Amino acid sequence: MTAGAENKPGSGCSQPESRQFDFWIGDWRVTENGKPAGVNRIELILDGCALLENWQGASGSAGKSLNFFDAADGRWHQTWMDSAGGALFLSGKFENGAMRLEGERPASGEQAATRHRITWSPLPNGQVRQLWESSPAGQENWSVLFDGLYARAK
Repeated sequence: MTAGAENKPGSGCSQPESRQFDFWIGDWRVTENGKPAGVNRIELILDGCALLENWQGASGSAGKSLNFFDAADGRWHQTWMDSAGGALFLSGKFENGAMRLEGERPASGEQAATRHRITWSPLPNGQVRQLWESSPAGQENWSVLFDGLYARAK
């Protein structure tokens, strides 16, 4: 038996929490400080149970993420992988009108353990702000890694 096998095939994920990240679905042009950062396509997949992110950076980088609400723990989860081998495993909630996911990358080699926090905020004009911050593990010393603005591609 697989996880979720108690759901009938094709039923999708109908709980309201599964729709909290739907504001991110679509084709986007992404800028940072007014300069092109890349394009992103967010697709609803698996009968509405997950979002698939398809990032193509202006610098040639690429990445994908799988995003889903887990009713068992009441949290959203994101698994991210990029073309340079970087991975993030984040979880969090939709609160105060924004999706905030956090996770920690363990120390490796000369790289200290690092916390990551990404917040997606839907804006009144239909755009989305993505704020990605990091902090040394065990601290609250957040630095901005990326502050992007998503505008719908025409």
